[in-house]
Amino acid sequence: MVQVFTRLIPLLLLLALARPGFAAQGLAIDPATCLGCHGNKISAEQMANSVHGKNGCTSCHIEIVELAKHMKGEIKVGKVQCVRCHKKEAAEHARSIHSEKGVGCAQCHTDMHSHTYWNKDKRRVIVKCTQCHKDERGFSQSVHGKGVLAGNQDSAACNDCHNLHEIKALGDPNSKENREFHTKVCLRCHADQKLVERNHISEVAVKSYMESYHGKNYRLGYPEKVAGCADCHTAHAILPSKDPKSSVNPANLVQTCSKCHAKGSQLFTKFYAHGEHNDREKYPILFYTFIAMTGLLVGTFTVFWIHTLLWMIRGFVENREKAAALEEGIIMHHVPEGHKQYRRFRRVHVFMHLLVIISFLGLSLTGLPLKFSDQVWAKFLMDLYGGAPNAGFFHRVCAGITFVYFAMALFMSIHFLFVRKDIKGNPIQRLFGPDSLCPNLRDISDVIGMVRWFFFKGPKPTFERWTYWEKFDFIAVFWGMFAIGGSGLMLWFPEFFGMFLPGWAFNVATIIHSDEALLATGFIFSVHFFNTHGRPEKFPMDFVIFNGQMSKHEFVEERGDQWARYEKDGITEQFAAKKSSGIFYDFCLKAFGFTALFTGITLLLLMIYAFMHPHH
Repeated sequence: MVQVFTRLIPLLLLLALARPGFAAQGLAIDPATCLGCHGNKISAEQMANSVHGKNGCTSCHIEIVELAKHMKGEIKVGKVQCVRCHKKEAAEHARSIHSEKGVGCAQCHTDMHSHTYWNKDKRRVIVKCTQCHKDERGFSQSVHGKGVLAGNQDSAACNDCHNLHEIKALGDPNSKENREFHTKVCLRCHADQKLVERNHISEVAVKSYMESYHGKNYRLGYPEKVAGCADCHTAHAILPSKDPKSSVNPANLVQTCSKCHAKGSQLFTKFYAHGEHNDREKYPILFYTFIAMTGLLVGTFTVFWIHTLLWMIRGFVENREKAAALEEGIIMHHVPEGHKQYRRFRRVHVFMHLLVIISFLGLSLTGLPLKFSDQVWAKFLMDLYGGAPNAGFFHRVCAGITFVYFAMALFMSIHFLFVRKDIKGNPIQRLFGPDSLCPNLRDISDVIGMVRWFFFKGPKPTFERWTYWEKFDFIAVFWGMFAIGGSGLMLWFPEFFGMFLPGWAFNVATIIHSDEALLATGFIFSVHFFNTHGRPEKFPMDFVIFNGQMSKHEFVEERGDQWARYEKDGITEQFAAKKSSGIFYDFCLKAFGFTALFTGITLLLLMIYAFMHPHH
C-alpha cells in the first residue's frame, strides 16, 4: 500500500498543477512534468545532454496541448514528424530508397531521446548501417572500414558513397547511372589532391585510369560501356593487392577480368591496369616505348615543319618574282601548248586516294575525341556521333577501309616489280628506278638542291616522277600500318592476342597507337596539306589527285626530268588526256576536296588548342 501511495502522490500533484487556467494562458508543458510519468523509459540526464535537450517534449509531440486530456487518454498521439524541423534532411530522405521501402527516421535514429550530435564520426555511421545491412559487414575488414574504425575520418564510410539521407537505389546494374556510380564516388576522395597527400595515397590511380580507354570513355559520358573502379576493386571488400582475398590479387585476376573479358587468361592479366609511362623504375617497357615514340614525333615534326616554313617563305618570294616578271611582260617559263592536259594518275589511283581521304578523316574524327577526352569539343563530337559505341563502330569501319587500300597498294607494288611490261629493267632496277616510290640516291641530291633553293643558293630542282616528300608519304603508309594498324588490331581483339601476348603488350600498343595517330594526323593536316595544297604555287588546292590530270606547263615546270625522259623515249603522247574531266565531276570532287581540307585544318586547330589548354 505504501508503494502505491508513493506513486499516486506525484500524479495528484501534476493534476493539481495542470489547471485549465494554465492551458488557457497557452503555457507550454514543462518536460519535467512529462518525466514524472515517462521517467522509467526516458533518462532526464540523457535527454538533457541530447541534441533535442533544449526542446520541450511537445515540440515533437505537438498533439499534446492539454495534459489532463492526455493523462485521461483522450488525446491520440501520432508519429513524430521530423520534417517540421529537419526540412533539408527530410527532403533528401523523401528521394531515397529508404523512403520507398518505408524506412523512416526513427528506424535509424532509434535513440531519439538520447541522440547526440555525431560530430562527423564515421564510426557511428558504420555501426548504424550494419545493423540492417549485415551482408555488407565485410566492409569493416576492408581498407576503408579499417581506416574508419581506426579513427581516420578521411577514410571512406557508407555515407561517403551513399550519402546520409539521400540514398539512391542502384537500380539496373547496367544503367548509365549505376555504372557511373561505380567510379564517381571513388573520385570524390581519390581525386582530392589534399586528401590524397594527407594520407600518403598514390595519385597514380586516378591519373592512370583517366588516361586509359576505360577512363576516357567515362570522362566522355559513357561509363556504361567500360569498367569502373568497383568492377575491379569491388564495392565494399576493397583490400590491398597483396591480400589473398583481394579481387586484384594476382591469383584472383583471371576471375576479376573475366567479368568483362570472358576469355581472359593468366597471360592477359599481366596488363598494367595503372601503369605509368613516366615511371621508369616500375614500368621500364612503357617508359622507353613512350620515349621512343616521343622522339619520333619531335624529330619528324621538327624536320618537316622547318622544311615547310622555309618552303613557304621561298615560295612566296618566287611568286612575287613571277608576278613582277609578268608585269614587265617577261614570260619566265614558256611552254608550247602549255594548257594541254596530260594524265598523271589512273582511275585506280584516284579511287585509292578517295579511300585514303575517307578512311583517314573517319579515323581522325572518331579517334581524336578519345585521345583528347578532357576537351569540351571531344564530348560534343562524341554526342554528335550518338555515343562512344557508335564512334568505335565507325572507327573500325574506317580501319577496315584502310586495310583494303593498303592491300591494294601491296598488290600494285608487286605488280609493278614483277608483272608490268611497260617498265624497263629487272625487279631491282625497277625498285630503284625513276618510276618507283622507293627512295634512291637521287633523292639526296634533290633534298640538297631544295635546301639550296630555300636559301637562294641555287635554282629549284626539276624532279622526276616522284619527289622525296611524296616517297616519304608512301613509305609512311607502310610504317603506319605496322604501328597504327598492328597496335589497333591488338586493341580491337584483346582476348585473342592475350592468348599468346603478355598483358603489358596492350599498354605498349596503347602508347604506340595513340602517339602514332597523333603523328599521322598532325603530319597530314599540316605538312602534307602544305606540300600538296598549301604551298604558294598550288594554293588553295592541287586538283590533280582528283581527276588525275595536269597541264603540260605544270608537268614541265614541276617534273621536268620526267618529261625529258618521256620525250627521249618518245612516249609523251601516250599520257595525253583524251578529254578533260567534266564540270559536274569537277564540282563534286572539288566540294569533297575542300570539305576534307577544311575538316583536317579544323581538327589540327582543335589539337593545338587541346595541347595549349589541357583540362584536368
